[in-house]
Amino acid sequence: MEKVIARIREARQQHQDQMLDLLRIPSISSDPARKRDMEAAARWILNKMQAAGVRSEIASTPGHDIVYGEISGPAGAPTVLVYGHYDVQPVDPLDLWDTPPFEPTIRDGAVYARGSSDDKAQLLVHLLAAEAILAEHGELPVTVKFCIEGEEEVGSPSLTPFVADNRDKLACDAVLVSDSSFFARGVPSLVYGLRGLAYVEVLVRGPIRDLHSGSFGGAVTNPADALAGMIAALHDADRRVTIPGFYDRVREATAAEREGFAGLPHDDQSYMDELEVNGLQGEAGFSTLERLWIRPTLEVNGLWGGFQGEGAKTVLPAEAGAKLSMRLVPDQDPDEVADALEKHLESLAPAGVELEFIRHHGGRPFLAEPGSPFVAAGARALELAFGKKPVLTREGGSIPVVETFRAELGAPTVLMGLGLPDDAPHSPNEKMDLEQFHRGVEAAAHFLYLARKAGA
Repeated sequence: MEKVIARIREARQQHQDQMLDLLRIPSISSDPARKRDMEAAARWILNKMQAAGVRSEIASTPGHDIVYGEISGPAGAPTVLVYGHYDVQPVDPLDLWDTPPFEPTIRDGAVYARGSSDDKAQLLVHLLAAEAILAEHGELPVTVKFCIEGEEEVGSPSLTPFVADNRDKLACDAVLVSDSSFFARGVPSLVYGLRGLAYVEVLVRGPIRDLHSGSFGGAVTNPADALAGMIAALHDADRRVTIPGFYDRVREATAAEREGFAGLPHDDQSYMDELEVNGLQGEAGFSTLERLWIRPTLEVNGLWGGFQGEGAKTVLPAEAGAKLSMRLVPDQDPDEVADALEKHLESLAPAGVELEFIRHHGGRPFLAEPGSPFVAAGARALELAFGKKPVLTREGGSIPVVETFRAELGAPTVLMGLGLPDDAPHSPNEKMDLEQFHRGVEAAAHFLYLARKAGA
């Protein structure tokens, strides 16, 4: 193992250069104009796999391609399925980026680029680790399969049927995912829970056209005003969601979990200082970490209606709209929750408007078994690479396919994230700390050796 780690450390600059190459590809899966860039990113991953000695192929889907690779380990060794995604979020608002999002820039020990933390650098560490082991020893300690998709940022619509149709091909003893972050700098973390997601867009339509607010205001229902009132009614004074039945399926966290969260090095004031806000808001009776990890939420992600230009225009808009996301916890069902939201909004709508709903992507919540030997292998791998025993945490975000892997493959998932809390994924100036990246390659290599013991 010492020789593998030495090889990885000698290749740091080469690894970094390859990461920058991948980051230059504007693989925005939600933008149809970026189809060729998506194809270019998939080919880059394919070429990297082949150069590393991994048998690989591109699997076409109705959406963006999946890159699949496999390399066999010794007879009887366990199989690890490594998952990642090469697609990235849109970059808007572009004017808030300090440097162009697809011109990776290194400053203060980090690389700034869209997709740096989510998820290109994190998926790449596993390819680089496998490459180093193969170069040093000619074989891996376990069989490794790679499943790298291009639709995670739009809900993985093609991956779910791909997994269901390829259970034998993807069969494994454990799934390894690096698409999350440490609890804090210097505090490695293994995530054992993810919130799910239900995302609904609502359009509120009133008169046939925009109306003069002086001639019609006060007599005709204003869609923007109606929508504002409906949204305001979705929470009560304690910030509990008012949708009937919303909390019926919520699985409460154990006392031991809440005690563990309370012992983590979190400080609300530092959290506020980092975000530059002067207060926090959330469901009464729960700490900030509990609100983020073990409680469901409803948030407005977008809101529009009426005149948005410079100056004034006295108009009563014909239409208004909002995009609403709900983060879910075990055992909430995304479809049930979306149905309940739509029914509740219909009940809140005043006379004079009609509603239209558009369902966007969603995913089920995930809760792993922290006692799995593969989870223990992930914890030990992080400890060896970063010099500190990791803490067990949950994550407020969603990786919808993680639950799909458990349902279809029946294998435990190890969420061995390498990002930092201030990486700003989905936001301007997304970054990846270079030391996290380089040590992440070492952690990935350690995991493959430890996984052999875990599967024995």
